[in-house]
Amino acid sequence: MKEDDPMKLENYEVHLPSYSIGDHIYDKIGPVCESYGKTVLLIGGRRALAAAETKIRSYVEKTNLEIIGVELYGNDCTYANVEKLRQLPVYQQADMVFGVGGGKALDTVKCLCITDDKPVFTFPTIASNCAACTSVSIMYNDDGTFLKPNFFVRPAMHAFIDTEIIAKAPVQYMWAGIGDTYAKYYEATISSRDERLEHFTSLGVALSVMCRDPLLEYGVKALSDHEQGLCTYDVEQVVLAIVVTTGIASIFLTKDFTPDYNSGLAHAIFYALTSYPVIEEKHLHGEVVGFGVLFALLVDGQYDEFEKIYTLNRQLGLPTSLAQIEITEEQWAESINRIPEMSDVKHYPYKVTKEMLTTAMQQLNEREARG
Repeated sequence: MKEDDPMKLENYEVHLPSYSIGDHIYDKIGPVCESYGKTVLLIGGRRALAAAETKIRSYVEKTNLEIIGVELYGNDCTYANVEKLRQLPVYQQADMVFGVGGGKALDTVKCLCITDDKPVFTFPTIASNCAACTSVSIMYNDDGTFLKPNFFVRPAMHAFIDTEIIAKAPVQYMWAGIGDTYAKYYEATISSRDERLEHFTSLGVALSVMCRDPLLEYGVKALSDHEQGLCTYDVEQVVLAIVVTTGIASIFLTKDFTPDYNSGLAHAIFYALTSYPVIEEKHLHGEVVGFGVLFALLVDGQYDEFEKIYTLNRQLGLPTSLAQIEITEEQWAESINRIPEMSDVKHYPYKVTKEMLTTAMQQLNEREARG
């Protein structure tokens, strides 16, 4: 809220995620899940189920739970896919659902189950986002373009973060997750600047620094270890930052069911660029958001922070130019007419303008030229 807005007493509730992390944490499935019923439906992505289903089944066999079906979530997080799953008899028979996969699979399952008040547990198989721990689903149109965030009162009942499975996943997911995660710090701190914040928003902003610092410290080594399929301390610290810290920060930052403090210019750039099929077809969310952070920092005049993230992006191979995300100069020129109108920058401390974005691009190009 703005500085001159009156503060008021409110009655509200905050539900934080619970989670287990490690390479043998599926042994917690019984103790955590058995009190919610007996029958389990697995819903996930094709590759995610191939990576995790056998391990999940091996641990479920040691419990009183019974897996009664396995279903694919679809190919995007849409209301149409949610409704298709809702109509399945096996879904209606299941006492609980295990969501298995990446962001779109987990968001689909959360939208389905939390809306229906059916117990849902998340099993992330990649470290590209914080969907396993958030109380929001990012919804898309049927044509793959961004629709809106769908907020919930609570997250999933528990997240089972198996670092062994994540370490064996394709490395580009953690790579992109790093970009999406450090964005949380910069967007939260810029969006909340010079405001008197509610307690929960203040917690989210304060926590967001942990979305940046571990990535600057461990990111390069973690990605190198991940490329070798190693489950190391550095990998675990980066997974915690991407999946857990960002998820908890997001819950505090979106407590009022708005993206005001949970988004910003980096995400506005991503969502504007989804108008071009190449973004959804060939690039990952966090990859493009990480590129957008460079603009957010230049527009905001945070040149020291820009240099930190520019250097990190170069070390990790995250994009520092339009060419790396396959966007033409003409497409960018068209996009900067739309970016200032995106909902992600409606709550910014200043009006983002086309001229600011043009200047930032010139500065980025100059930095690229210096190597």
